[in-house]
Amino acid sequence: MATEIKVPALGESVTEGTIAEWLKQPGDAVAADEPIASLETDKVAVDVPSPVAGVLTEHRAAVGDTVEVGAVIALIAEGAAAGAGAPKAEAAPAPAAAAAPAAPKADVATTAAASAELLTPAQTMSPAVRRAVLEYGVDPSTIKGTGKDGRLTKEDVIAAAQARAKSAPAPAASPAPVPAAPPTGPHAAAAGRNTERVRMTRMRQTIAKRLKAAQDNAAMLTTFNDCDMSAVIAAREKYKDLFAKKHDIRLGFMGFFAKAACLALKDVPAVNAYIEGDEIVYHDYVDISVAVSAPNGLVVPVVRDADKKGFAEIEREIADFGARAKAGTLTMEDMAGGTFTISNGGVFGSLMSTPIINPPQSAVLGLHRIEERPVVRDGQIVIRPMMYLALSYDHRLIDGREAVTALKIIKEAIEDPTRILIDL
Repeated sequence: MATEIKVPALGESVTEGTIAEWLKQPGDAVAADEPIASLETDKVAVDVPSPVAGVLTEHRAAVGDTVEVGAVIALIAEGAAAGAGAPKAEAAPAPAAAAAPAAPKADVATTAAASAELLTPAQTMSPAVRRAVLEYGVDPSTIKGTGKDGRLTKEDVIAAAQARAKSAPAPAASPAPVPAAPPTGPHAAAAGRNTERVRMTRMRQTIAKRLKAAQDNAAMLTTFNDCDMSAVIAAREKYKDLFAKKHDIRLGFMGFFAKAACLALKDVPAVNAYIEGDEIVYHDYVDISVAVSAPNGLVVPVVRDADKKGFAEIEREIADFGARAKAGTLTMEDMAGGTFTISNGGVFGSLMSTPIINPPQSAVLGLHRIEERPVVRDGQIVIRPMMYLALSYDHRLIDGREAVTALKIIKEAIEDPTRILIDL
C-alpha cells in the first residue's frame, strides 16, 4: 500500500515552501519519522518526515519546486523491503569476460548520471553538489563526504577532481589545435573568466523583500552615541568564573545590552511599539529579537519576556539560538513576534552601521566592535574601550527626542551597570 507524503504545516502565515533537497531517492529504504526531504521556507529549513516505514517509490516534486502545505510530494510503499524499490546499480550483472575494451573517457554528464545510480543515502547530493559532479565528471560513490551525516559537499567534489587530475597520466602528444579567433564585443576582456549563476534561496529572497519593504514603508532615521565599556568589561572579568560555575553559561555582553534595552523600552514605550493600520500597538512586555547569522542568511529568534528574565536565562537562550541557527534547527515559533531587535555587527568587526528595522517593529539597536580610543575624563585624555551604538527607528512613530532618550538610557546603563539592578 502506497502512503502519500504531504507538506506539513509550516507555521503561522506560511502557506508554501520550496524543495531544497531530497534526502531520500526512489528505491531507498525509509524508517518511520525519518526525514525524506528538506523544505526551505521564508525563515527556516524544515525536514519532512515519513509517517511510516517502507521504501520511497516516487518523487512528486523536483528540487526547486514551490509546494503548498498539504501537497503530496512523494509516495512510500509501506512495509516494503529495502530492496523492493528502484533497482540498484550493485544488482547489475557482471560484464562478460569478452567485453570490448573500455571506450575513451565518457562524456562528463554521462559519467555523473551513471555515478548517481551508485549513491547511498548518506551521499544524497544537494543541487550545488550535483552541479559540481556534472561539471567535473567525478564518481561521487568514490568520494568520502565531510558534510553532515557523511553527505558530500561541493568542496569534496572539487578536491576529488583535483586529486584525479594530479594522478592522471600525461596525454599523448597530438597536433597543435588551430587557435580560435579572439573574442570580440563588449565581453572580449572577460575571455577565460567564469561566472556562476545561482538561484537565490527562498530565505534570501524573503530577506531582500522584507528589508526593501522596510526602507519603502518606514521613515527610517538613525541616531548614534558612543559608550564606554570599561564598567561592563570589569564586571565580566570579576564575575565570569562564578557566573559560569553557577549557571553553566558564559557571561557575555548581550545580556547587559538586553537588560539595558528593557530599561529604555519601559521608559520610552514608543520604541517598543509598532504601527498597525491607523493605530499604534503598545506592548507591556519586551520580546527582543536577536539577529543571528545562519548558513542561509540572517535570522532573528526571539527572547520572550526579556524584561522578566535574568542574565543567565537571556545568555542561555541566545547561546542556544546561535547553536541551533548554525545547525539549521530553528523553528518558525522561535522567530515569531518580537517587539525590538538587537543586532551585533561588532562580532564581525563593524565599527559603525545604520541597521534596518525588522518590520513591523519600529526600532533596532546596532552594536559594534570595541576599540580603545582617547577620550576626555575629568579634564584628562585617557584611553577607554569604546563602542559606537546606533538606534535606527521609524520616524512616523518615534520622535527624535524619544529615540535619543532611549539610546542615552542604554548608554548610561552600560556605563554604570548598577542602574540595571536598581531599575534606574
